[in-house]
Amino acid sequence: MSESISPGALAVRYVGGPTATLDIGGVRLLTDPTFDPPGDYPIGERKLVKTAGPALAPSGLGPVDAVLLSHDQHPDNLDRAGRAYLDHAELVLSTASARERLGATVTALPNWESVELPRSGGGTLRITGVPAQHGPDGTEHLVGEVTGFVVSGGGLPTVYVSGDNASLDVVRAIAERFGPVDVALLFAGAASTPLVPGGFLTLPSEQAAEAARILGARRVVPLHFEHWGHFTQGADTLVEAFEAAGLGERLHLLKPGERVEL
Repeated sequence: MSESISPGALAVRYVGGPTATLDIGGVRLLTDPTFDPPGDYPIGERKLVKTAGPALAPSGLGPVDAVLLSHDQHPDNLDRAGRAYLDHAELVLSTASARERLGATVTALPNWESVELPRSGGGTLRITGVPAQHGPDGTEHLVGEVTGFVVSGGGLPTVYVSGDNASLDVVRAIAERFGPVDVALLFAGAASTPLVPGGFLTLPSEQAAEAARILGARRVVPLHFEHWGHFTQGADTLVEAFEAAGLGERLHLLKPGERVEL
């Protein structure tokens, strides 16, 4: 992290699955809210199986200034309790498709456009929508629209939140505009379902390490790599891949409920 960024300027708390809080510049953000218990969650004629519940209930999060919702169409990124949470959220940033389905609860944030939130100590926090591709090339009509986010501000670390992205070309496009980033929150469980046979819907471990290299990320916090049955890789393969790429010291695997300052 650059010397102009104060220590402790960013804290991440891992709640479980794709859900985490980011405290940055006096602003608290929440990624993809999922608070339902373990069980089977239908999605069309298929189902996703949740294997563990969240480390924190919504009441344990404290005040949240904005929700960064990568997409709404899959229950592993927005479940029933998460939808209820959105009804009372101050601000929800997501895709135009989510806005159409969820209504005025959501503010659409198109790719490369930004909103600014006031910081308690003065200045603003900028949140920029960035592309995400939830599967191999040509599968958007199957998986739907997804977005990622870049969070930045004067004297603050630059943070990339990938959402459910499976494309290194997307990562390269983001790195060209924002790299190097200080912290990358990568959704990295190598998700795989019969919807896209033989293809990954999120980054596998080796590509997560390559994404970190492309971004020049000084710290990487994996999200969405456990707690669901359709993840094909997890903590062990992430450690192996980052070590093999010579990036092991950049990887921060958090336990559910754990909070770390970066």
